[in-house]
Amino acid sequence: MRILGIETSCDETGISLIEANSSKYKIKTLVNLVSSQVQIHKKWGGVVPGLAKREHQKNLIPLLKEALGKVGLLKKEKNSLNTEKEKEIEGFFKKDPILLKHLRKFLKNYQKPKLDYLAVTAGPGLEPALWTGINLARALALAWSVPLIPINHLEAHIFINFLKKSPEKIKFPVLALVVSGGHTQLVLMPKLFKYKTIGETRDDAAGECFDKTGRLLGIDYPAGPVISKLAEKGDENFVKFPRPMISSKDFDFSFSGLKTAVLYYLRDKDKNFIKRHKKDLAASIQKAIVEVLASKTLRAAKKYKARTLILGGGVASNKLLQKEIEKIFKTEFSGVEILYSRPELNTDNALMVALTAFYRIKYKKVKNTPLEKVEVKADCLLDES
Repeated sequence: MRILGIETSCDETGISLIEANSSKYKIKTLVNLVSSQVQIHKKWGGVVPGLAKREHQKNLIPLLKEALGKVGLLKKEKNSLNTEKEKEIEGFFKKDPILLKHLRKFLKNYQKPKLDYLAVTAGPGLEPALWTGINLARALALAWSVPLIPINHLEAHIFINFLKKSPEKIKFPVLALVVSGGHTQLVLMPKLFKYKTIGETRDDAAGECFDKTGRLLGIDYPAGPVISKLAEKGDENFVKFPRPMISSKDFDFSFSGLKTAVLYYLRDKDKNFIKRHKKDLAASIQKAIVEVLASKTLRAAKKYKARTLILGGGVASNKLLQKEIEKIFKTEFSGVEILYSRPELNTDNALMVALTAFYRIKYKKVKNTPLEKVEVKADCLLDES
């Protein structure tokens, strides 16, 4: 089967195409394209939802054409939709005439590609951004008569790890730490497609804390990768910043207090001090965040007797986090297999969307949702499914 994935949950526009054999778990990535908006949002110090939506409107059709072209599925042919379908498609784009204009031109000039399913991120994420992807997916599904599968963004961050090891070979229960700019969650999976969120952030996500403290150090958005790089040559014990909620009995997180502590520490320091000790400060901030994540994850794994640990989301690429997790699990809770993906697959992409759809199809976990009922779930948590 061929599955086309669409991702627009935040500031990356993603289109992917996979070819999969459901009986053999054989999955081939045909194409996985991502158009980043980092340079656009950098001057604002974070993602601006309206700008993100505008860029998705501009990028989706060109990226779709590029993806189909790379695998030989973009073939020119004059087409026309019947009046009923055209009217229904127009209904999807009442608040998005820009994308409708680009889509009409695309549908009129190219033939339907050979696809079996479409998959799209439905949430959580930024609502204006999510709607652009969903509206395009609904329109394509209608125009091409292809089933559409809405995908939970957090589930996709977990399932991308099944690209290297299929679920049939995974030992359950699984504990997943999903950590990014928008999410910090500990999710327990007693078995495949069964979820229980046992911990989540009460305020700032870990990635958000990296960005906000990075701004205090004069580092542009996104600050996480830069802090990680600077920290490699810094003294992580230069400042003993607080480890918020590290000793709490629950598995929740809180990083706003750390951000405030960094702000208070720096407020009476001059620019030369910050410049001179930027690497040390970066290392100290990173150490505080990583210690909290690793400590909570270890305690949760012990309590629920996890046999596999999955790291997902952009912050999962942090080298210190990976190193710290591997070290403490080896010494304090050995026997747990730890899975995490390449950096480009930890950040938002459409491959994880298509892959999750494949496994939902494979295990018959797909709901037959009418196209008009496929909608944004901007704040949906990954709970019992």
